[in-house]
Amino acid sequence: MFVNLDLYRVFHYVARLGSISRASEELYVSQPAVSQSIKRLEEQLGVRLLIRTPRGVRLTQEGETLYQHISQAYSLIEAGERRILEVRGMISGEVRIGASDTLCKYYLAPHLEVFHRQFPGVHIHVTNRTTPETIELLRSGKVDIGLINLPIAPDPSLVVRETITVHDCFVTGTRYLEKYPGIIERPIPLEELLKHPLLMLETASNTRRYIDRWASSKGVTLNPEVELGSIDLLLEFAGIGLGIAAVVREFAQAELASGRLKEVRLQEPIPPRRIGIVTLKNVGLPVAASRFVDLLLETGE
Repeated sequence: MFVNLDLYRVFHYVARLGSISRASEELYVSQPAVSQSIKRLEEQLGVRLLIRTPRGVRLTQEGETLYQHISQAYSLIEAGERRILEVRGMISGEVRIGASDTLCKYYLAPHLEVFHRQFPGVHIHVTNRTTPETIELLRSGKVDIGLINLPIAPDPSLVVRETITVHDCFVTGTRYLEKYPGIIERPIPLEELLKHPLLMLETASNTRRYIDRWASSKGVTLNPEVELGSIDLLLEFAGIGLGIAAVVREFAQAELASGRLKEVRLQEPIPPRRIGIVTLKNVGLPVAASRFVDLLLETGE
């Protein structure tokens, strides 16, 4: 089936704006022309896509399905246009990055500071999401680069480049140690953690999944009493004596160095893992985004 791409363009505007009249204004065509385009598209596809309402239009189930695919396609088309404009020197460029809160603060921010000093005209857009959500943003064309916690399942559509190594560990605060001072005097078996309230990231995070899988391989199921969305919160909650928190050692250096937190060492430490830079395979990066990836790799291990 061949459908005129102009019809999809009209549908994309109507669906995004929720209004035929607003789509007409954006496209600089008459409302009857917009309505006729939608009708032709529905006839060619053999389904109804829109339902008129007093407030505009709403998508049918078939229309919603089509819009999800069309919006992804337009995001990729717009990414291509941005790449061409940058090459021609018509704009200063932009970098669109997806990363978790923790990676944004402890890994991304220092690199962005350096990059911004070198290229102050480049616009930087950062979206905070978990690793799985970041990958979905990448697939839909909403970000150019994803910073993720490895490992992830193999995916032929993605290019993953490893960068710094990080170490997951357990820490607790001095208030909690007043009750249980012995837990930092020697490395303890993993099973001993189960006697204490655990503070961990939410199950949606790749870091949490990694720790859970490792513990499960040792025959231990970790059941935290508190689940939080960022390592900063875990550090804070551990600091006020609520229990033992699973954090990344490299991202807890300030608290450990100050003595506010102490590491609870395990007899068998959690294996180290890597932070990754993920991009779409066979989709060229914008010039600015490519330069930023180079910067990350230059300063990685």
